[in-house]
Amino acid sequence: MSLLERLKRLVPQDRFVRNVGWMGIGEVGIRISRLLATVLLARLLTAEDYGLAAIVLMSTEFVRVFTRNGIADKLVQADEAEIGSLCQTAWCLNWLIGGGLFVIQFAGSFLIARFYGNARLVLPIMLVGATYLIYPLAMVQTALVRRQNRLRIFSLTNLAQVVADNILTAVLALLGFGMWAIVLPKLLVAPVWVGMMLHYERWRPQARFTLVHWRRILGFGSRILGVELLNTFRENVDYLLIGRLIGLKALGVYYFAFNAGLGLSLSVINALGISLYSDLCDVRFQPELLRQRFDQNLITIGKVIGPLVAIQASLAPLYVPLVFGRQWVIAGAVPILITICISALSRPFANASSMLFRAMGMTQVDLLWNIVFTALLTLGVALGTRGGALGVAVAVALVHLGFQPVYLLLGRRMLWRQVHASTS
Repeated sequence: MSLLERLKRLVPQDRFVRNVGWMGIGEVGIRISRLLATVLLARLLTAEDYGLAAIVLMSTEFVRVFTRNGIADKLVQADEAEIGSLCQTAWCLNWLIGGGLFVIQFAGSFLIARFYGNARLVLPIMLVGATYLIYPLAMVQTALVRRQNRLRIFSLTNLAQVVADNILTAVLALLGFGMWAIVLPKLLVAPVWVGMMLHYERWRPQARFTLVHWRRILGFGSRILGVELLNTFRENVDYLLIGRLIGLKALGVYYFAFNAGLGLSLSVINALGISLYSDLCDVRFQPELLRQRFDQNLITIGKVIGPLVAIQASLAPLYVPLVFGRQWVIAGAVPILITICISALSRPFANASSMLFRAMGMTQVDLLWNIVFTALLTLGVALGTRGGALGVAVAVALVHLGFQPVYLLLGRRMLWRQVHASTS
């Protein structure tokens, strides 16, 4: 047996496992580069710098969420006969949305600066908004790569962009750019993603403007956009309330702990979700096979996330002072980091249920659940602010671990009903 044949036998036959593997390889490179950047930032930036950067990125996320509007998800799910015409409409829609978001973020920068009473926020928020005039060049191509299950390409592109981001962050931090070391690379690396996607996916738009299928695309995507809006609000409500009610310094400590503790887990959860959605869409018209694939993938998710969280949470008291510096231990970041880490245990399973409902075309269920869950989390965080940043972390963990398993059970129950209906 040749060496090539032996290597081929080592490649997993399960496509979901294989796709997760490619995404995982990308995450290894990302985490190595991010570790370098995080270590330098932790030692060179003040808690106030972290707090300002957190506000800039949080504000941007509230606008950027409108780019996760379900257009790409519709292209992934669409029938082969209609994909060509849908792509042309999607291309035009993406440019309309991108231009509108740039204007909104440009104007909103002044309101955000006034809300927080800090004029230093205006320019960075404006500059990051310029990315909305870059990414539409490759949004359709990205969706087609996902549709074709070429997640190796997706992973490599993500790796190249994030590594470039982290390297730039490290260099700028060493040069004394302060919060700009975190913010500026978001704009500078956008062409990396666009260039690689245009290279790997040959689809190009026609020289005409059309919105002929906009109702079908946005009708499917509107509920997904609603879910993404709620997700973005949930991901930032703790930052928002800590910055407003406790202060910038507390926000900086919490932001550091969140990213140092949950950054890796969220990257893995995102990779699992992207792989799972493409996998489930392939068999969405075969209920029994859909059920089998969903259950198999849940087992894989459990094998990945459980050990990851256990290792990271248990070793936090050792690696935080060693890698990031004792100042974060003194500031109280370690218990926050551990608590936030634990909240990751339920997140990928709720995300899996969300991907299942999208693949089944039941986006309204996903939207209703997210409305309820967002209300519960907001209430929990508001109550948690009475205990400072650690109180917020405890509230986040309790709400996630207490309610997200319910959503997983709901998804499996709805899937079993569909299987039963198809066989009766």
